[in-house]
Amino acid sequence: MIIIGHPWIKSSRFRYVFSEEDIKQTQADDVVLLEPLADSHAYARYCQANHIPYGVVVNTLEEAILANALGASYIVCEEDDALMIQPVAQTYLFDARVLVLVYDVKSISKIAREGIDGVLFAEAIY
Repeated sequence: MIIIGHPWIKSSRFRYVFSEEDIKQTQADDVVLLEPLADSHAYARYCQANHIPYGVVVNTLEEAILANALGASYIVCEEDDALMIQPVAQTYLFDARVLVLVYDVKSISKIAREGIDGVLFAEAIY
């Protein structure tokens, strides 16, 4: 299970970006975070072409499929969406990992039991 943003575990930080300039200003260990895909697909293509790891906040299975096709490293979503996306990601061997946005440690075991790839603590996003 991937755990990003827990205070005991060293991990990358996710940085919201809204332009190519924002992407260029990220640190080497940052993960670019895009949303929504409908408005940021050009930035996704830029990241893909430049081998920049990025995640996309998605709300639908269709967005998750497109994000994976665009080379996203992470698909970030709410738990209910992850329950729908994760089986498809496993069936089609997505390269992207499905992460559920969480706010407390108690969520980890529940997400793990549901077979979701990982969790992203809100504190890891800036």
